[in-house]
Amino acid sequence: MAFTFEQARECVLREVSALDGSEQVPVLESPGRVLAEYVAADRDYPPFARSARDGFAVRSADLPGELRVMGEVRAGEVFRGSVGPGEAVEIMTGAPLPEGADAVVMVEHTERSGDRVQTDRAPNPGDNFTPRGTEAHAGEAVLAAGKRIGFAEIALMAMVGRQCVRVFRQPRVAILPTGDEIVEAGETPLEFQIRNSNAWSLACQVRRAGGIPEILPIARDNESSTRALIERGLESDLLLLSGGVSAGKYDIVERVLAEFGARFFFDRVLIQPGQPLVFGSVAGKCFFGLPGNPASTMVTFELFARAAIDRLSGCTEAPLPLLRAALTREFHHKPGLTRFLPAHLSECGSNVTPEPWQGSGDIPSLARAKAFLVADADRESWKVGDDIRVLLK
Repeated sequence: MAFTFEQARECVLREVSALDGSEQVPVLESPGRVLAEYVAADRDYPPFARSARDGFAVRSADLPGELRVMGEVRAGEVFRGSVGPGEAVEIMTGAPLPEGADAVVMVEHTERSGDRVQTDRAPNPGDNFTPRGTEAHAGEAVLAAGKRIGFAEIALMAMVGRQCVRVFRQPRVAILPTGDEIVEAGETPLEFQIRNSNAWSLACQVRRAGGIPEILPIARDNESSTRALIERGLESDLLLLSGGVSAGKYDIVERVLAEFGARFFFDRVLIQPGQPLVFGSVAGKCFFGLPGNPASTMVTFELFARAAIDRLSGCTEAPLPLLRAALTREFHHKPGLTRFLPAHLSECGSNVTPEPWQGSGDIPSLARAKAFLVADADRESWKVGDDIRVLLK
């Protein structure tokens, strides 16, 4: 059954769900993991009205005009008095707003002479400070379960005093390369053989996606070898097979999977590279039959298998890192397939240039590229300067 790119992603997201099980880990060991609990604020944030500028804490009704400076307060201190009519307190960014003040006038908008400060500004109540509790109230959930943890989430957990956090179990992902022409990366191949690059690139992609990769031995193009290794791979949470899913005489992966009682959700996606992509499940364990050409393997993982790992990991979202950039040269393709082609992205991400390549086995071009240009299936050509979608590597 052939699906469009969008239909195939929707199918993966619909059919894969979070694994059972979670564990408690130190917060500093949690980056890349997915929260299995919500994290609550332990107090109001900010816990006091906090100045957003260096300047003077004032009563807005007293200005414009001249005020008497009663003292100063900096971050880490509290001003013990109160700001009365005609008074001001010098204040630093991050310091608590003194009692009686309802605004902060920025220092660059004032002139000071001794204990007098003058401004021609007429501030509004609430200017230049953050009221107490506007970021979060005590007991309020500041992080939800299903959120993948990054540096901002680490900072937030430190802010609320969390030392440990409960996260979902990481999915174990079996990687099964197939083919008589494949030898291990450390071997010297004969002229008709190639090294096992797909397993290594997939292991990197799995680890980057938050999974735990396990590279299995190479399955040879016979049913007994393929059957034994598929059975072993199905012990993991997700099985990724590389190669053996096209229509050739020795492409036997689908036939062997069917012997295990596999349910096939689709076996072809209208994309290039990666059209002969298989997705299904056996006894509740999902698998992908990824095409064997390196570009096909890399692209189909990023488009579909990464989303499955997100779901298995407990993520409530499975974002695809797509952006838009302006083409630096004309581009044409034959409509009907969504194409993902190696490209260079400018440093600021505003321009994209297709990378010359020799087809989906051209690993050097893939290594040079910073992204994949995404050519929509229903459009034939783009001019210089036209926006086009880009998939980040």
